[in-house]
Amino acid sequence: MKLALRRQGPSKFEQASDGSMTLIDHIRELRNRLFIASLGLVAGLIVGFILSQWVFHLLEQPYCRLPSSIATRADGTTYCDWIVLGVGDTLILRLKIALWVGIIVGAPVWLFQLWAFIAPGLHRHERKWAYVFVAIAAPLFTGGAVLAYFVVGHSLAFIMEAGVLGESTKLEVSSYIGFVTSMILIFGAAFEFPLILLMLNFTGVVSARKLMGWWRIVVFLSFAFAAIATPDPGPFGMTLLAACMIVLYLIAVGVAFLNDKRKGRGKELYAELDDDQLSPLEDERVPVGASDPIEAPTPIESPTPVAKPRPLEGRWDDMT
Repeated sequence: MKLALRRQGPSKFEQASDGSMTLIDHIRELRNRLFIASLGLVAGLIVGFILSQWVFHLLEQPYCRLPSSIATRADGTTYCDWIVLGVGDTLILRLKIALWVGIIVGAPVWLFQLWAFIAPGLHRHERKWAYVFVAIAAPLFTGGAVLAYFVVGHSLAFIMEAGVLGESTKLEVSSYIGFVTSMILIFGAAFEFPLILLMLNFTGVVSARKLMGWWRIVVFLSFAFAAIATPDPGPFGMTLLAACMIVLYLIAVGVAFLNDKRKGRGKELYAELDDDQLSPLEDERVPVGASDPIEAPTPIESPTPVAKPRPLEGRWDDMT
């Protein structure tokens, strides 16, 4: 008994790539992918709610190392004491932590759905470079988050003892967690700075030599950004963030030089010339003599007269 094989049509990716998908199909696909992404976020939120207590204990470690945060119970055991101002502050804080963790845990799902929707509109080499940059962006953000946690652990005591009270005191739990998460997000986002430079270089917008010429501007902007963006008022976090951004900038410039060397940039005919430099071409001056005499124009004959059209009454065609 022979089985007839049913011929499968083009996939949705192929239809979106060749432009055969209609607008309604695009909207329907966007709806389906948003629904799947929301399911991933809900699943991540559930996991985040389960892990929220563990994440909170991890974030509170810099504060709990301070002597002022330790309190003693009636049975003699010690614990990390916090100040809570509102009745539902602890529950709201747990939900916030669960949401942050859920976004991270559900990232593979909603990032894949986002990528599957926009990838058909990109060329093959653009998709390849997108994979590379995403693979680099995740470790860079993680490195920035770890550095922020290190900065909070070493600068928290200095920030509190340098104030008007002159000693560390108990902190309000919501404001402290907001401070730590802001540091993590800012440091993680700042560590993505070299990716912007590499994207400009790999797309041919700027060369590595031009990027290296911006070093004064980059140093100034790094310290200005670190001074404004970081919620840490101490000099330790600001200086460390600016120094890391400068180091990452130099690494990005080094990679850009290797990319330019691989593509042969800088070997063009006028690559080594400045915009204000004179052309090396020889200036051959040829004397200009008197011009030849111009002959008088020939007269144009008058046009032949046009015959007067016949009256309307005497004209007819096949339809009249």
